[in-house]
Amino acid sequence: MKLKRRRKLIGYRSMLVQPIKYNPFVIGRTFLLWAFLGLVGGIIAGLYWIVLEFMTHILSFFVGWQVIPLMAICGLLAGLVIHLIGDPGELNLIVNNIRFNKGKLEPKNNPSMILSSLLCISCGGSLGPEAPLVQVTGSTGSWLGKIFRLKGEELRSLSIAGMASGFTALFGAPLGGSLFSLEILHHKHAMEYYTAIIPALVASCFSYVVFALIIHLGLGPTWILSTYDYSGIFDFVYAILFAISATAIGWGFIYFTKFIKSLFDKKNFPIYVKTLIGGILLGVISFYFPLTRYFGHHEINQLLIDNISVKLLIVILIFKVIAIGITVTSGWRGGFIIPLFFVGATLGLIIHHLFPSTNLSLAIISCMAAINACVTRTPISTTILIATLTGFSYFIPVLFASLTGYFLAPKFPFISSQMEEEL
Repeated sequence: MKLKRRRKLIGYRSMLVQPIKYNPFVIGRTFLLWAFLGLVGGIIAGLYWIVLEFMTHILSFFVGWQVIPLMAICGLLAGLVIHLIGDPGELNLIVNNIRFNKGKLEPKNNPSMILSSLLCISCGGSLGPEAPLVQVTGSTGSWLGKIFRLKGEELRSLSIAGMASGFTALFGAPLGGSLFSLEILHHKHAMEYYTAIIPALVASCFSYVVFALIIHLGLGPTWILSTYDYSGIFDFVYAILFAISATAIGWGFIYFTKFIKSLFDKKNFPIYVKTLIGGILLGVISFYFPLTRYFGHHEINQLLIDNISVKLLIVILIFKVIAIGITVTSGWRGGFIIPLFFVGATLGLIIHHLFPSTNLSLAIISCMAAINACVTRTPISTTILIATLTGFSYFIPVLFASLTGYFLAPKFPFISSQMEEEL
């Protein structure tokens, strides 16, 4: 049976090669493979988003004190899924596999990642869907590479292209998503895997189109800010100053998260006990501060629309940082990029309240960019993502802010696998 299947695959591969064997263009078999991967990635992302929106809508009816038992139960269920089906790992594992495992991302634990992340995100956890999508679409790229017997850099490039397709689908930024999939792998040499940029771009573009057709998301700015008017060279100085304050928050987040992780590591609890404890704590925070619930996709616009006092904004910022740290360390599954954008937006609003003469949009944008670049070590893609998601056309100040967050980040990265390998 296996022999027949292999013969069929070889036959299909030959059929794929023949029509383009003698074509005069750069387009070849690999291009079609990248495009196909992008189409598959877009479909996966679209289906995931539909299910996530449905579950979130159902669970959003639980409000007030009900969020505490809801998030505790969802945390317990997510932990049981991981315990029984398999641990899908975290972003550290993805980075390590790309760098040291020849680019192979195993798809065997995708069911665990999908189920656990849907539970964690839809009930209100402070993590977003970007990490699950990156893992699932990246492992899909590895799986396709194995089918077509790719090895070495070709296999690694296809895995990276799969990661880019998943990331792009959610954020609607093909260039930003492609660069992110490269930058996240190695914080000191962002272009170490530069050979994967074209595969990532092709897969991202196809994924973007498919996801936009399914969801109609990513066709315009997600977060609406007031129009920014360039007022002179001092805007760059302001962007750097805003970025320094956001980087300080980033340092606090990183070390707080490491502290919480050390507390969980001291007690050798089963994963479902950790997720249960995390759910209870997150439920309590969400009960007292409802705006900290969920990962921030819609809540950022609510921040921008509502007239919230500076005291409440400070409290929201503190407890959002705590909520993200608990979510990350207690075994809940998801990504922390959009939640960090929420923290940056909150800090920007606080700065504007304290110094009303500052440009609100510039303050928010600079803080969002800096804190994400500080934590994830992705200054280039962060700049492009922020500009795309906010419609901030004059993105040079954003680049200054991103680079400030990147170069003032702690020596030891939040994603530990970004560290240099010892020689």
